[in-house]
Amino acid sequence: MTIKRRDVIKGAGAAAVGTGVLINSRTSHAQKVDAAKKWVDSEFQPSTLSKDQQMAEMEWFINAAKPFAGMKVNCVSEILNIHEYESKTLTRAFGEITGITVNHDLMDEGLLVDKIEVEMQSGHPIYDFWMNDSDFIGTHPRYKDIIDGSLTDFMAGDGKDVTSPTLDLKDFIGLSFGEFTDGKLYQLPDQQFANLYWFRYDWFKRPELKAQFKQKYGYELGVPKNWSAYEDIAAFFTNDVKTIDGVRVYGHMDYGKKDPSLGWRFTDAWLSMAGAGDRGLPNGRPVDEWGIRMEDGRPRGSSITRGGDANGPAAVYALTKFVDWLKKYAPPEAAGMDFLEAGPVPGQGHIAQQIFWYTTFSESMTKPGSMVMNPDGTPKWRMAPSPHGAYWKEGQKLGYQDCGCWTMLKYAKPERVKAGWLYAQFCTSKTVTLKKAVFTQHLIRESDVMSQALTDLAPRLGGLVEFYRSPARKNWTPTGVNVPDYGKMAQVWWQNVSNAIAGSVTPQQAMDGLARDQDAIMTRIQRSGVQGDLGPLMNPIRTPDYWYKKSQQDGNLAPQRKLANEKPPGETVDYDELIKSWAPGKS
Repeated sequence: MTIKRRDVIKGAGAAAVGTGVLINSRTSHAQKVDAAKKWVDSEFQPSTLSKDQQMAEMEWFINAAKPFAGMKVNCVSEILNIHEYESKTLTRAFGEITGITVNHDLMDEGLLVDKIEVEMQSGHPIYDFWMNDSDFIGTHPRYKDIIDGSLTDFMAGDGKDVTSPTLDLKDFIGLSFGEFTDGKLYQLPDQQFANLYWFRYDWFKRPELKAQFKQKYGYELGVPKNWSAYEDIAAFFTNDVKTIDGVRVYGHMDYGKKDPSLGWRFTDAWLSMAGAGDRGLPNGRPVDEWGIRMEDGRPRGSSITRGGDANGPAAVYALTKFVDWLKKYAPPEAAGMDFLEAGPVPGQGHIAQQIFWYTTFSESMTKPGSMVMNPDGTPKWRMAPSPHGAYWKEGQKLGYQDCGCWTMLKYAKPERVKAGWLYAQFCTSKTVTLKKAVFTQHLIRESDVMSQALTDLAPRLGGLVEFYRSPARKNWTPTGVNVPDYGKMAQVWWQNVSNAIAGSVTPQQAMDGLARDQDAIMTRIQRSGVQGDLGPLMNPIRTPDYWYKKSQQDGNLAPQRKLANEKPPGETVDYDELIKSWAPGKS
C-alpha cells in the first residue's frame, strides 16, 4: 500500500512535477552572469551572504558547470513544500545560471523508497541522483552504492572540480546524520524538520485552568517534562475540562489506523522517547532506538535475547502508553485515522496538546483565519521539546528529526552524477538556503538559524526558531547506522504494532513479533553475504537476564529491567521560563 507521507503539509496533489525546456548550451558567460544577478536581486533574498558574495558564489557555479552545459539530468524527492520550491523555482534558476537542465520529480515517499531499492538491487540507474532520507545512512554504506565509495572520497577525488569552495560543511547543523561509522560523509542534508511537543499556549495560560490543575495534581500546568505529566494533562483536558468556549476538547491527539504510516509513528524515535536503547548521539550505542544492537560496526540483533531492546520493558512501555492514550484521551475518530487524516486535526481548535507533532506542519498551522491563530498573525499554540518516558536517562536521544539528503549513487554515468552534484550544492548553497528556510521553515545551516531574518520571523513560528537555537536540538536525530536495510525493516513495524492497537495481541506480544521479524531480516542479510564485513553478525540467543547483567557491567542502559513504578511524579516547566533558559550564555 502506497502512502503519500506528509502530503497534507505540502499543499499540492501532483505525484510528479517536471521542469521546463532544455537550456541553450550556447548561452554566453555574460548572459549567465546577468541571469545570476537577476535571481540574486529578485528571488534569493534574504541571504546570510551579501549580494557581492552571492554573485561570487554564482560565478563559481557558472564556471564549474561549463563542461556540462546543455546536459539534462534527472532527480527525485518526496513531496514536501521545500522540494516543490526546488523543483519549480531552483531548477529554473540553476538552468539559466549554469546551462544545465534538471528534471526534479516529486513523488510520495513510499514510491520513492521502492524505486531507489530497485536501482540499488538492479544496478541500473532510474535517476541520476536522489533526494533520500538520512534514515538510509546504515543502508547505503553497507551496500557500497555511493559514487567513489562516499561523498568524502568523491569530493576529494573525481568530484573535486565540481565541489564548491563555499559549501562550508561545518555550517550544516545535521551533517552527522549523513556520516557512517568510518566518519565519512555519505549524504548531504538539504531539508530538516523535527517531531516536537505541541500545545495550546493560550489555554495553558488561563488562570482558572491553571488553578484547577494545580488543585488536582499538586503541580503547575505547563510544558510536561515527563510522560507522567503529559498523561495527567491529557486526562485533565479530556475528563475534567471537557469543553472550552462551548467546544468539546481533548487532551491528546494521535492516529492508529492499520496502515504503513503507523510505522513512521514508531520508527521516528518513539522508543527512545520512552527510554529504550542506550545513551549516545546521534543514536544510542551499542543499542539504538530501533532496539538494534551493533558491535564493531555490525548489527547483532534486536530481540532482548540477542542483546537488543526492541521487545524489552522500555519498548513495551512505549507501545502500552501509545495505546492507552489513544483510547482514553484522543477524539474517538483518531484510532481510525492515518497520518494524513490526523495531521490537520490540532488546527481545528479542539486539541490541547500533542506529544508527537512534526514541525513541518508549522507552515499549514500559521495560515490567516485558522482556529489556532490570533488576529495579529501570531499563533495561539507553541512547540517545545517532547517529554520523556520513565526509562529515559540523560544522554539518550529524545526525539526524531527528518533529514532529507542528496544521495549520489554510483549507477548513473559519472558526468551525470557530477552535474547533479552541482545542482545539489546549488540547492544547499548560502545564496539560497535562508530564502528556503523563510519560505518553508526547513533549517539546515547554523548561519541561517542565527540570522536576523529568522529572528524577525520567530514570533510567528511558535517556538521553532527558539528550538533550533537551543542546546536541546542535539537530542533530536534521524534513524542511524545500526539499521542495515531501512526499506525492508521499516515495513515490519506497522504490521506488528497495529495488532496491539486493535487489541488482538498484548503490547508485549506485538513487540516480540517486531523483534522476531527484524532479527529474521538481519539473519537473511547475514546469510546472503551481500553486505560483507559491515553486515549483520547475529549474536547467539541467551537469556534476558544475561543481557540485563551485561548492560550493567558494561555501563550501558539497554536492555533495562522493568521498573517497579512506570509513573513517577509529573514534572512541568513554564514555557516562557523554558525559552529564557535557552538564551545565549545559558546553555
